[in-house]
Amino acid sequence: MFFDIGPLELVALVILAVLVFGPDKLPKVIQDAARFIRKVREFSDSAKEDIRTELGPDFKDFEFDDLNPKTFARKHLLDKDELGLKEIRNGFDFKKEMAEVADAAHSYDASGSTDSPPATPPSGGSSGSSSGGSDLLRKRDKPERDDPPPFDSDAT
Repeated sequence: MFFDIGPLELVALVILAVLVFGPDKLPKVIQDAARFIRKVREFSDSAKEDIRTELGPDFKDFEFDDLNPKTFARKHLLDKDELGLKEIRNGFDFKKEMAEVADAAHSYDASGSTDSPPATPPSGGSSGSSSGGSDLLRKRDKPERDDPPPFDSDAT
């Protein structure tokens, strides 16, 4: 419903209010609460209007919701779209790009052809790969004592 309160929770609050305040005082409590909320809203509206008049006519269209960073960014960056961000965002399909990269990697492994000479096997290691591809993709049987551990540049 409102304030993320469900109907069952609202019924429980009404029953609790009747038990705490009693059926004879409950209407008076509800009127006092409504009057308090109305006064707070009036105070808030007058404070906003005072701030707008003090800022001057340049800020006549100033909205206090714009002070929220998410709203500000959405309003000034995404709604106007002067840079063409929507076209870029809609034109880029991450899953499609990753599938193309994966297909290219698989075709590279299957063909075994490279523009550069094939990598040499590590010293004292096992024999080279049968496909002629990179030895970095192949797991070594047993690391030698003098071999440094594998280096992963993405992990650092």
